[in-house]
Formats: sequence, C-alpha cells, structure tokens
Amino acid sequence: MRTARAFLAFLYDFLVGDDPLIAAAVVAALAVTAALAAIGVAAWWVPPTAVVAILALSVSSSIPGDARSAPKVDPRR
Repeated sequence: MRTARAFLAFLYDFLVGDDPLIAAAVVAALAVTAALAAIGVAAWWVPPTAVVAILALSVSSSIPGDARSAPKVDPRR
C-alpha cells in the first residue's frame, strides 16, 4: 500500500506540479479536441491555441514586479 501511495503522490506531483490551473487547462483542451473530432470538425488548432492562452495567463499572473500584487506602502512611515 505504501508503494502505491508513493506512486500516486509522484504521479500527482508530476502531472499537476505547481499549478493545477495548467493541468486543468490541458485536460479541458484535450476534451474539447476530442469532442470536436468526434463530430467531424478539424480540431488540430485547439491544443496550440490552448497552450498559448494558458501560457500567457500563467506568465502574466506571476510577474514579480506586478503592481497589482504589490502591497501598499504608507509614505509617512
């Protein structure tokens, strides 16, 4: 049982990693691709579009000097 738990912990860490949003976006992109392909629509463009979109979202939300996440400083101190 310990080996199975360790393997599942590794698998979760490997697939999800630091950002579950990216993992969820990949699963969603694959589901949309499969659904479009099932109804006969060319769906080759869905995964690259999803990668670009989620990468842009991920990078823009983690910029270190972003003013939105900076704490307010009282100039009188």
